[in-house]
Amino acid sequence: MKRSILLIGLFVLMQVQAKAPKTQQAYSLTDKTVKVYTTAKTHAEPMAYQGELRFEDKEQPTEREIIIFVDPAKQYQALLGIGGAVSDASAETFAKMPQDKQQLFIDKYYDKQNGIGYSLLRTTIHSSDFASGSYTYVADNDSTLSTFTVEHDQKYRIPLIHKIIDKAGGKITTYASPWSPPAWMKSNANMLRGGKLLPKYHQSWANYFVKFIREYEKAGIPIWGISVQNEPMATQTWESCIFTGKEEAAFVKKYLGPTMARNGMKNKKIIAWDHNRDLIFQRATDIYSDPEAAKYIWGLGFHWYETWSKGLPQFDNIRRVKEAYPDKNLMFTEGCVEKFEYSGLNDWELGERYGEAMINDFNNGASGWTDWNILLDEKGGPNHAGNFCFAPVHYNTQTGELIFNNEFYYIGHFSKYIRPGAKRLATSSSRSVLQATSFINTDGKLAVVVMNKGDLDLEYFLWINNKAVKTLAPARSINTLIVN
Repeated sequence: MKRSILLIGLFVLMQVQAKAPKTQQAYSLTDKTVKVYTTAKTHAEPMAYQGELRFEDKEQPTEREIIIFVDPAKQYQALLGIGGAVSDASAETFAKMPQDKQQLFIDKYYDKQNGIGYSLLRTTIHSSDFASGSYTYVADNDSTLSTFTVEHDQKYRIPLIHKIIDKAGGKITTYASPWSPPAWMKSNANMLRGGKLLPKYHQSWANYFVKFIREYEKAGIPIWGISVQNEPMATQTWESCIFTGKEEAAFVKKYLGPTMARNGMKNKKIIAWDHNRDLIFQRATDIYSDPEAAKYIWGLGFHWYETWSKGLPQFDNIRRVKEAYPDKNLMFTEGCVEKFEYSGLNDWELGERYGEAMINDFNNGASGWTDWNILLDEKGGPNHAGNFCFAPVHYNTQTGELIFNNEFYYIGHFSKYIRPGAKRLATSSSRSVLQATSFINTDGKLAVVVMNKGDLDLEYFLWINNKAVKTLAPARSINTLIVN
């Protein structure tokens, strides 16, 4: 009896420790300085260097002062990476650019020193809405997949990914998502407008994932992982397919997980959900309450399209999932701004939406963050469903102009300075108008991101271990502070 009580007590202690942040040794600020980089609505130059500051003793802040508190001893999840998606639309648009603009585009996105250093890449398994048309990798009714080929992607998408890998230093964490199985595998006989995967094709569809991974890796593109289904609860006018939580769990445990394991892909990551924050807790419950499914799942992916247009992003749902399942991962897998939501590329709120989402998603437990299309044309496409959107970079195929808007720089305040392997730190703001997150990189440098959505310039202190530096967050700005 005593032994049983002891084991139960040990189990409870382990669970509590799993949820708690890891406490590290005190972080020394001796001889350390702070470099400040700022992008602001009132500043002409984005990500501009503002100078170097030195810490001074400050043991007790006052209530009148605005403070960003950072505790390097309290560390949370490690960063997998930050990046965007190479869709067919991005690759098709890239191919229309002259060589000099192609090089500029690749350098600014993927160069670690002179660009914003993207380290994460999502792509699609055959077509999505962001392509010139629907297509698959097999002939109709070929359940053996003997006709499987990724030749379609060799024209635009695979060459672009090769250029990205080269610029990123020879590797980039890459994962892929399907929008729909082939039409003949589905209940509605259509890649578009929802429908469900027919039970008789469950094994063929699981084999399809394996074929995709093999063919992409033969083409020189290592695949880190896959998601089961993009937006599995959305019936769209474009490629879509419905999986309830229990259906997704059953497909993973009976077909996708075992099939990948049998084919030497046990270490490839499987991401469930891949949809909005609104229903993520229910999906987590369905997936993780089935231990045979849960053992194959790396974590849940999520998007931001649930209620943002009403100003109600559901960040707390991410925290609740992380609290309930601390050993599983969370990753933002897609977000973009649809054309009807904002006035145009010069709307400053475009970047602020990214900044707010990234700060809150990281603070609530996300270990990776992936924007949607890395590049679109002047219409916000190509898109065969007319579902046009904004992207951080647009190329005007009529004028030849390559446009980097403020979304690009807001993301860059994270991706350039917070590198894969960095650990998130406990971070708190004394005023809600300043939102902040912070990470410690593997080289020991701290990166603190502070965003001011207000219309007033605000002086504040960055406070760490009873030392502080005083600096400015201009109105409508995002700032990265690097503690060297």
